[in-house]
Amino acid sequence: MNEIIPNPQISTRTAILIDGGFFIKRYKNVFENGNTHKPETIVYNMYQMVKNHIQSDYLYRILYYDCEPANFQAKHPISEKIIDFSKSDTAKFKIELFEILKHTRKVALRFGTLKYSSDEWIVNPKTLKNILCGKLKIESINEKHVMPDIIQKGVDMKMGLDIASLAYKQLVNRIILISGDSDFVPAAKLARREGLDVILDPMWNHINPSLHEHIDGLISVCPNPLDNFKHRGAFKYK
Repeated sequence: MNEIIPNPQISTRTAILIDGGFFIKRYKNVFENGNTHKPETIVYNMYQMVKNHIQSDYLYRILYYDCEPANFQAKHPISEKIIDFSKSDTAKFKIELFEILKHTRKVALRFGTLKYSSDEWIVNPKTLKNILCGKLKIESINEKHVMPDIIQKGVDMKMGLDIASLAYKQLVNRIILISGDSDFVPAAKLARREGLDVILDPMWNHINPSLHEHIDGLISVCPNPLDNFKHRGAFKYK
């Protein structure tokens, strides 16, 4: 991996803030065969995105927000089997990904927590859609159709606090958010009032038009899935 060599003499100092859950989900859609990529490939491509954003700027830091993988056991409500979530493919993937990120230059991990109750299971969204449209009968539901109701807590707050800290301490001139929802808006408004340039990279995901009011630019530098993975980025400023 070619490292980004920082140059403190450059006046524009940029921080990259990445919503990890959003990034991984979009990655699988925008990168060709992204759902089969190993963690090292994902981190490499993430770093290339950062380089495309930074260009000649000084990279202050890459802040990556996520939750550590589930580390508990639970009885499945349908099969009554004991499931160890710490040994799932998702948990193994996250552990490997986080280890690589920990050893990647300029990356700092910010972890939230997972809230879970063994009594709370939900029907997965695809199954619910099939039930509502009549493609699946309720009596046909089996163990693969339900999942534990696990809620991610604290990630948005940590991102908001970091944005506020970067703004008040004037550590950077520009913040680039790789995210897809509007939870960052209050912090983004604060950063803009403090004079920071706030850019959103939704990785070609549709955003609410109202978000344009609270950012200084909209940029996606990853492959555009609508262009059959041939397009490598576009810059769009207000």
